[in-house]
Amino acid sequence: MRVLFFNNPAMGHFLPLIPLARALRKQGHTVAFVTAATMLDDVEREGFDLLPAGVTMQEGVAEVTRRTGKNIMDSRTPELAAEFFAGVRIDLAFDDALAATKEWGPDLIVAEQVDFVGPIVATELNLPIALAGIDPALETDFQDALVAAARPRYQDRDLQAPVHWLTGNRFVDLCPPSLQRADWVPPIDRIALRPEPYSAPEGTPPAQRAPGTGRPKVLVSLSTVAAAATGLDTLLRSLSTLDVDLVATFSGRPIDDLGLEPGRIELFSFLPAAELLDGVAAVVHQGGSGTTWGTAARGVPAVIAPAAIGQFRQAKRVEATGAGLALPQGQPDPAAVAEALGRVLIEPSFTAAAHRLRDEIAAMPPADEIAKRLVNSI
Repeated sequence: MRVLFFNNPAMGHFLPLIPLARALRKQGHTVAFVTAATMLDDVEREGFDLLPAGVTMQEGVAEVTRRTGKNIMDSRTPELAAEFFAGVRIDLAFDDALAATKEWGPDLIVAEQVDFVGPIVATELNLPIALAGIDPALETDFQDALVAAARPRYQDRDLQAPVHWLTGNRFVDLCPPSLQRADWVPPIDRIALRPEPYSAPEGTPPAQRAPGTGRPKVLVSLSTVAAAATGLDTLLRSLSTLDVDLVATFSGRPIDDLGLEPGRIELFSFLPAAELLDGVAAVVHQGGSGTTWGTAARGVPAVIAPAAIGQFRQAKRVEATGAGLALPQGQPDPAAVAEALGRVLIEPSFTAAAHRLRDEIAAMPPADEIAKRLVNSI
């Protein structure tokens, strides 16, 4: 079988799909991805072909600003999000995606839930499709805005709009039940899929790691924007006052070792989450689903410093399970992060709750099982 994945051109939308894509390939199926050409290296590193279509995230954001006069990065309203995901993305990717899909000839399309290009291409070509929920269920106002933006794109092409816009007939849900929206009603045919922290392709040698000093190890993983706004070095300096070793990811300008003794800090521009999480006692992160669920899958408690409302809601759900602490939405205060981290490390209830969450995730079906189920559904 030939399976074609569609995703928004960002690592947070691409990496959660990889375990399922790898499982399909391992079972003998041919897999490729449709996304922006800028993701070529990331897709080819996994051994998959890329069918380029659409613009980068940055170009898409700029187009939203051109159309609306508003910057989605400053005002993440449902309407602006919908203009990006269900408006600009379809308008600027559909033609190339349709042509590439026709030529490639898939038997099944798999699209992450807020990729609206895959579903409209599948409708045009009358192909079966599965949608992958890589985040908790969207709030109703966001769902309504997305449908309102996408519907006229179907009408303009004389296409029948989907009956179930955001779940479809095959909904693969990566969200652990305890971290899902409490008021969300899942579709009857929901297919649970165990989320995993991203691991390097098979055969990739692990990175050389510092041995550490014997102190508890803490991973600090913030987005580029959040790290720049806070000053990652300032945050790390604050956390270094605790009796811990630090592992941090950064983008752009490298930072120094803060004058700490050798072995107390490791800095990486990129390392697979599965390796970053090895031996970690706690994680400080922003609340993105990939990091949140990967951390939970390892049974590691977290301090979450959310920048956006969706991240804040997710942070509060983690806090409700007892597996971490949620800080207020906005630019994180280094002293507040350090105080929360101290609690998470000292109070054993956080680790115990994280272990319960880990066990819940471990009980979800693995990617190889879901790959077989999808293939058998065609």
